[in-house]
Amino acid sequence: MKLSIIIVNYNVKHFLEQCLYSVRKATKNLAIEVWVVDNNSVDGSLEMLKEKFPEVKLIENKKNAGFSVANNQAIREATGEYILLLNPDTIVEEETFAKTLAFMDEHPDAGGLGVKMIDGKGHFLPESKRALPTPEVAFYKIFGLSFLFPRSKKFGKYHLTYLSQDDINQVDVLSGAFMMIRKAALDKAGLLDETFFMYGEDIDISYRILKANYHNYYFPQTRIIHYKGESTKKSSVNYVIVFYNAMRIFAQKHFSHKNARLFSFLVNMAIFFRASIAILHRFINKMILPVTDFVIIYAGYYILSLFYANVKFSSESYYSRIFLLCILPSYILIWLFCVFLSGGYDKPVKQWKIIRGTLWGCGFILIMYALLPDLYRFSRALILIGTVWVIVALTGIRALLMAFKVKGFARYSRRLLIIGEEEESKRVHDLLEKTGIKVEEVHFLSPEDAQPEKNGDRFNKWSETVKIYHINEVIFCAKSLPSQTIMDAMAAISARELEFKIAPPESWAILGSNSIHTSGDLYMIDVHAINLVANVRNKRLLDVVLVLLLLALSPLLCWTQRNPLGFFSNIFWVIIGEKSYIGYAREEQRTSHQLPVIKKGVLTPLDAIPSVADSSTISDINAIYARNYNVATDIRIVWKGFRNLGRTAH
Repeated sequence: MKLSIIIVNYNVKHFLEQCLYSVRKATKNLAIEVWVVDNNSVDGSLEMLKEKFPEVKLIENKKNAGFSVANNQAIREATGEYILLLNPDTIVEEETFAKTLAFMDEHPDAGGLGVKMIDGKGHFLPESKRALPTPEVAFYKIFGLSFLFPRSKKFGKYHLTYLSQDDINQVDVLSGAFMMIRKAALDKAGLLDETFFMYGEDIDISYRILKANYHNYYFPQTRIIHYKGESTKKSSVNYVIVFYNAMRIFAQKHFSHKNARLFSFLVNMAIFFRASIAILHRFINKMILPVTDFVIIYAGYYILSLFYANVKFSSESYYSRIFLLCILPSYILIWLFCVFLSGGYDKPVKQWKIIRGTLWGCGFILIMYALLPDLYRFSRALILIGTVWVIVALTGIRALLMAFKVKGFARYSRRLLIIGEEEESKRVHDLLEKTGIKVEEVHFLSPEDAQPEKNGDRFNKWSETVKIYHINEVIFCAKSLPSQTIMDAMAAISARELEFKIAPPESWAILGSNSIHTSGDLYMIDVHAINLVANVRNKRLLDVVLVLLLLALSPLLCWTQRNPLGFFSNIFWVIIGEKSYIGYAREEQRTSHQLPVIKKGVLTPLDAIPSVADSSTISDINAIYARNYNVATDIRIVWKGFRNLGRTAH
């Protein structure tokens, strides 16, 4: 066997499917075996593999063993002269394996090899080539000097930015997304270090290959697409901590005691520095609009209050400071909270949700107003005036943001170009219609519309179509187009507002990625209501409200429970977010329904149903619950199964 390809999968079924289609096309006429190690995925990955890729050798783990452990499992079984560690979120060109194997055969000093990687928009990924993260290199990276001086041989070492993207070079570190290793070098260097759970293992094995007297090569004569970032958000605090802790493990293992201590100090600084930035960035992103709303509403409401007092009572000072400094802000906070619950802060912006939330707030304030003592009941008319002002202010702010096309607020009209053979293009178009994706325009081109190489502008017609019709999404049909053609086209017709997506053959999904920090856009028929942002938020909010109510009434309610101790235990697990009060019913065996993952539930939809016949019925009930989710359903389940709130979560 010439090459053993090893892919570790964890809940990225659709990316894995697309990856394996590209691998299948690239392995024709080559002596290659493909291993997939599944780390206990629950998204239907195993069913998809067994149905569509029976040739793949599969290892099924019963828990998420981590990247290193999973790879080592397959490496021990692999028979190839070369081992390729490949991420499931990648697409390879048809000639990738032939070219890389030829290079490795011609260079017996090559212990490892990495290729040129591009993201989902066709942009070069700098981690395609890297240097060892010594304390000096890490310092320049952590504090931004490598970003400020990318061409400097001193400051640009981390991603070797002073080396050309298009030249073959010896490098220190290969990316774990595509790492081809000579089996002889791996036997000498040892397997992946299982101390590293998710990050750092590629740096560690790259360094050990160098210490085994081999070289690592960056080989840009073939490319892969790497949809970087499905499993983690690069701006998250968790990613910062996990990634830099991996760097600390590497330093303690390979550096001298003095250098390891220095590196650990730098890592601790990096964790504090980057985590603080991540927290601040997230806080600002989340709060800048609500704070702006509050300030503008308060300023306008304050002026309206003075004007109303002057007209109604001939005195601008009629309302006390308590009203202006305490009651008014309280009203505004109630309005904004109700707008939040209504989905007024979700994107894309829906103005009717803002109006609905404001009216909810008005109703709540009027109810509270009626319950307040006379001392704090200032004016119902002012509440109604404030309601009108809140609606005008909030909708006006959004209208301005939309008019100036501020990111996240600009109206997005999908104008699609589907490139593929007629039959496949029609299948993809039908898929889009079934998903309910709203599309303003759709245009079609065939692979034959790409011109021959001789005129030097192979994709001229594709580019002109994009410009003339202001296309903002291009969907490539992978059944009709080679991966190399797709990547060439992405580079040739790339534009700032243009997104690329790829439709694998016979798949119900269309995949793409707008940035290296997103998990990619996924158009698929199997879209469930329980996954919507508003429902995720409302489900969690219901859990919190239930916990507060149950805790407050626990001295009485615990006597109604079949398991009082479990009742209090579940309150704890729900409030910290480890469980939910309602989840799926337990199924004895996996079914065809591929439901989105949610937290284990104390109660299930079965608690609202007198009896259930068989496992297939349970599966259907779970599917109906997921697809038609709303908070009222959860409240009904809690009401019906109230005495079981102490039950062990399913």
